[in-house]
Amino acid sequence: MPRNLDLTALRSFVAVAEAGGVTRASGFLNLTQSAVSMQLKRLEDSLGLELMDRSGRTIALTASGEQLLGYARRMLALNDEVYARLTHQDYEGEVVLGVPHDIVYPAIPQVLRRFHSDYPRVRVQLVSTFTRSLKQQFARGECDMILTTEDTIDAGGETLTSLPLVWVGAPGGVVWKQRPLRLAFEHRCIFRAGVTAALNKAGIPWEMAIESDQCRTIEASTSADLAIHAMIDGTIPPYLEAIQHGGALPPLEKVRVNFYHADPTKSPVIQDLAVLVRQAFGVRPVQAVA
Repeated sequence: MPRNLDLTALRSFVAVAEAGGVTRASGFLNLTQSAVSMQLKRLEDSLGLELMDRSGRTIALTASGEQLLGYARRMLALNDEVYARLTHQDYEGEVVLGVPHDIVYPAIPQVLRRFHSDYPRVRVQLVSTFTRSLKQQFARGECDMILTTEDTIDAGGETLTSLPLVWVGAPGGVVWKQRPLRLAFEHRCIFRAGVTAALNKAGIPWEMAIESDQCRTIEASTSADLAIHAMIDGTIPPYLEAIQHGGALPPLEKVRVNFYHADPTKSPVIQDLAVLVRQAFGVRPVQAVA
C-alpha cells in the first residue's frame, strides 16, 4: 500500500539542513523549535531512518539524510510551482490568440489542450479569420498573439515555417482543365494575388467564378467541382484533394507561417503559450549555453 511523505515535515527537514540547526530553521519557518523538532522526529519515524546526526555540537545529515535532501527539494519545488500556478493572480485572466482558419488544424487544438493543462484558470479566446484582419486586430491591441500566412514578414515578426501552396479541387474533378480557368477565392484571401499573378505569368486565362467572405462557401463550391482553389499543403480537408495536373497549372510559391506576439517578458502566461505555439510548428526551444 503506498505511503505518503508529509510535505510540512519535509519543509522543516530542508530548512534545518540548509540553516544548519533547528534554532535558525524555526525562525525561517516561523515555528517554535519544539514544533520543528517534532516534525523531524515524525519524518524519521515514518521512514524508519535517522536523518540527522545529533551526536555533535551541531546537527549534521546522516547518509540517509543527504540522500533524502535532493528528493525533498525537488518535491517542495514542484509543490510550490503547482500551488502558484493554480492560485496566483498572474495565472488567471484571458489570452487572445488569432489564427488564420487554414492553419487552425492540426496544430492549434494540441496547443490549446496543453496550455489548458498547464494554466487551467486562464481562458484562451481563439480568433480565426483572415491574415489581414488578424494583423489589424493585433495592431489595435485586440490580440495578444497571432499567427499569419503571408509571403513576407513585418518588423517584430518571426517566421516559424514555410509551407508549399498547392492547387486543390474536387476529388476526381475536371474543372481545372477548362479555360478560362475557374477560380474560387475569398475576397480577403492573401493567396489570391499570388495565384492570379502565377496564372498571368504562365499565360493561362482565368476568371474569378466564385467569390465570398466565407471559407465554407469557397470549399463547398470547390468540392462541387465548380472551380478550383489554392491551399497550404497539409491543411486540405477530406472533401478536397490536391490536383494532379502534371504541369498544366503553374507552381505556386511557398507561404510563411509568421508569429507576432506581445512582449513575453511581461507575463509568464504569454511566454509559455508562445513556446507551445513554436513547438507545434516544429521550432525547438533554444538551449542556454552553460
